[in-house]
Amino acid sequence: MTSWFLDPFHQEPLVIAADQASCHFQVRAATAADLIGVAQIIAESFHSQKGFWGWAFPLLRLGIYEDLRHRLASAAPHHMCLVAVDTTGGLADNLVGTVELGVRFNDAWTEVGRSFPYLSNLAVHPKYRRQGAASQLLIASEKIVREWGFEELYLHVLENNYQARQLYFKQGYRVHKVEPSWNIFFLKRSQQILLHKHLLAE
Repeated sequence: MTSWFLDPFHQEPLVIAADQASCHFQVRAATAADLIGVAQIIAESFHSQKGFWGWAFPLLRLGIYEDLRHRLASAAPHHMCLVAVDTTGGLADNLVGTVELGVRFNDAWTEVGRSFPYLSNLAVHPKYRRQGAASQLLIASEKIVREWGFEELYLHVLENNYQARQLYFKQGYRVHKVEPSWNIFFLKRSQQILLHKHLLAE
């Protein structure tokens, strides 16, 4: 649980601030106390609350919370969960967004035997979207990845998630691969696009 704060690359608290519209955001490492709020934001961003899924939503949110709690306690050397908080008016614990970083190994995306940093679960509360929180989470993630010694960052986006694609392209991400999936034909779901960005040294 405390490994995120003991990472040698993060001796000092990571704080990235941004003024967008009327909100002031700061990005920091997540704590155990954040996990309920983080799970809620992720669940609302990626799962419907209509029909059957409305009934299942609390279970999905609980599953997300337990997964986060497990990863937080695992002390993996290259894992980080970040949160963006709205500090407008001194609301230092008002969570507005989140993202996770990890390192993956050897699959069809990249060269055999190569490890690579991967970004997931970028999510922002609906009230705070299009105000700069997601961009600040991406900037903070890229800083951490560079400190880990990597020069590229990978992530997936759904083909029909036009707002997310626009954000990533604006931030310099480019298409690496379009993922074939049987879900497209049987579940009528949008296909995933693997994006990557070459990170320039600061």
